[in-house]
Amino acid sequence: MAKTIHDLNLKEACIQAAREVIAEKGVEGLSLRDVARKLGVSHQAPYRHYPSRDHLLAAIMQRCFEDFAAFLDQASKAHPSDALLGMGQAYMRYAADHPLEYRLMFGTPWPEPAAHPELVRHAVHAFDLLRHHLQQQLQQRASATQSDMLALLAQAELQALFIWSALHGMASIEQAHVMQHLVLSPGVPAQAERYLMGMVHTALTHGPTPASHASPTHTKAPHEG
Repeated sequence: MAKTIHDLNLKEACIQAAREVIAEKGVEGLSLRDVARKLGVSHQAPYRHYPSRDHLLAAIMQRCFEDFAAFLDQASKAHPSDALLGMGQAYMRYAADHPLEYRLMFGTPWPEPAAHPELVRHAVHAFDLLRHHLQQQLQQRASATQSDMLALLAQAELQALFIWSALHGMASIEQAHVMQHLVLSPGVPAQAERYLMGMVHTALTHGPTPASHASPTHTKAPHEG
C-alpha cells in the first residue's frame, strides 16, 4: 500500500512528490505549489522545510548523487580485480535503470552552489571515488617521489575526466535513442558498451604518461637565430 502524508514526515514527502512532478512535467514544471497539491496539503506547507523551489530541487539532486555514489562504490568492491571496470559497468547500468535521476544529475542546471554546499559535496564524492581508484593504480605502477605525486594526481584527474566524458557520452546517446537511427551493422549496438570499456582500458594502459604533460620545450622556427 502506498504511503501517504500521514506515514511520512512532510520533508521527505515533499521530495517524493517533487520527483513525481518532475517525472510528469519535467524539471521546468516543478513548483512548490504543485508539490503541495499532490500531497493534499496547504500551499504554504512545503515552505516549512524548503524556502524555495531551488532548495527542494537541490535536496532531490543531492539524494540522487548519494544513491549514485553508493551504487558506484558497491560495484567497485564487487570487482576487486578490476574496480574501474565495475564502476564503469555500474555507471552505464545506473543511467539505464534510473533515467530521471541521471538527467537530474547531469542534464539539469544546478541551483546556486554556494547556497547548497551539501549538493556539491555529494556530487564531488562520486567523482572522488573514480579519482581515488585511478590514483591508486598509478601509484602502484611507479615508486614516486613527493614531487611525482603531484603529477600522478593530475594524471589521475585527467583520466577521471576522460572516463567520465566517455561514459556520459554513451549514456546520453542511449537515453536519447540515437543509435536506432544510425543504421548500424547487425550486432554493433549490442557491442557498443563493451567496446567502449575496452577502448577506455586501452587508453589508460597505453595513453600519455604524466611526464608528457609537462610544458613542451620551445623549438626555434627556421627564421629564428
